[in-house]
Amino acid sequence: MARSALLNVMVSAATRAGRALARDFGEVEQLQVSVKGPGEFVSAADHRAEQTLMTELAKARPGYGFLNEESGVTEGSDRSHRWIIDPLDGTTNFLHGIPIFAISVALERDGEIVAGVVYNPVMNELFVAEKGTGAFLNDRRLRVSGRTVMKDAVIATGIPHFGRGDHDAFHKELPEVMNTTIGVRRCGSAAIDLAWVAAGRFDGFWERGLLPWDIAAGMILVREAGGMITEIEGGSRVLETGAVVAGNLAIHQRLMETLAKGRART
Repeated sequence: MARSALLNVMVSAATRAGRALARDFGEVEQLQVSVKGPGEFVSAADHRAEQTLMTELAKARPGYGFLNEESGVTEGSDRSHRWIIDPLDGTTNFLHGIPIFAISVALERDGEIVAGVVYNPVMNELFVAEKGTGAFLNDRRLRVSGRTVMKDAVIATGIPHFGRGDHDAFHKELPEVMNTTIGVRRCGSAAIDLAWVAAGRFDGFWERGLLPWDIAAGMILVREAGGMITEIEGGSRVLETGAVVAGNLAIHQRLMETLAKGRART
């Protein structure tokens, strides 16, 4: 595929950060790790990847702001554009030697996500999308799954853990999804979950408690691959609420109905 100048900037930043991240992954036992919160760890690799991304993106587009997992909000002189980045989505996987993690970079323009990159440097999988031009994996055009019934579907999710997540809602919803699908998967990286929905590997995805940098790049990947992503109850404020359901048009609707049935349980 012929990438735009914007996507070239994003891909260049992500792949440069990814090279260092892949090297650090090979030495995961030697990483210096500090506690960031219950069940959520941050490594020196995370910080280095973030700095690389910010340096490369700011060099190419000076004045754009940032919303980062590690550093929070950095205001730019250009108030219409903001990078939303997660330098290491799937930190727990990374620190346990599980090669399912990604760099996530999205561009927000006047409140709308217009481009996204999700890059797993260990698997060498580069997912890219730009508004109106489609979604791609390593230059191959992506389409969401064509499955239309839940009994044939594999659904991805995030599982609440110690100190994080809505355990009660999950315990109500999961049995309904288990009882209506061929399988439920938990990868440990929302960015990859959404990228794999775009690629048709997963038929659908739902999770609560996500943050903008978890979702932003994956959101446009799903939409540009022909899928749907909304709040779990159908609203459009996905980045604000972090309660996400995604899939092709049929599975998205059926998954929302299945989750609502679960929540109705007493």
